[in-house]
Amino acid sequence: MMLIGYARCSRDTQDLAAQRAALAALGVDEDRIYVDFGYSGTKRERPGLDQALAAVRRGDTLVVPKLDRLARSVPDARSIAEMLTSKGAKLAIGANVYDPTYPMGKMFFNVLATFAEFEVDLVRQRTREGMLIAKQKGKLKGKKPKLSVRQQQELRRMHETGEYSISDLSDVFSISRPTVYRTIKKIVE
Repeated sequence: MMLIGYARCSRDTQDLAAQRAALAALGVDEDRIYVDFGYSGTKRERPGLDQALAAVRRGDTLVVPKLDRLARSVPDARSIAEMLTSKGAKLAIGANVYDPTYPMGKMFFNVLATFAEFEVDLVRQRTREGMLIAKQKGKLKGKKPKLSVRQQQELRRMHETGEYSISDLSDVFSISRPTVYRTIKKIVE
């Protein structure tokens, strides 16, 4: 039986030292820890997790410091549990080991996954509420335009002369061609 560790952080700027230390304290060898930097738990595309799941064999245990490092949605957690079940492996969340092949282990895992998804939903709700309050206070005004009003007027003037192509205008104003088109369309309307 082998312990396979998995750690994840959502941003490249975050540090995995605490998660690595927790996994080491749980008995996972450093060379058996797979990591993902800059991958959200809500996305299934996580190369480190894929490597960890590929390394798991019958009788092994996949170890994560906390469930939210592994999955942030019930469907993703169930998918991972099914993979572990098909391989005859267990899951350890912190010091607690869950065997997804047993009804009690499966139930605990599903309950924990539900709470992880609930936490994500709460964060999203708080973010939306915060953005709404900021917008009402006039502090959230959307994306700043690429060009000032004077630059937009000059772009239109240059375009109307017929001497400048869209590519020329794109180069002169250091903006993309779609931005030139949007600016011309916006000014015309």
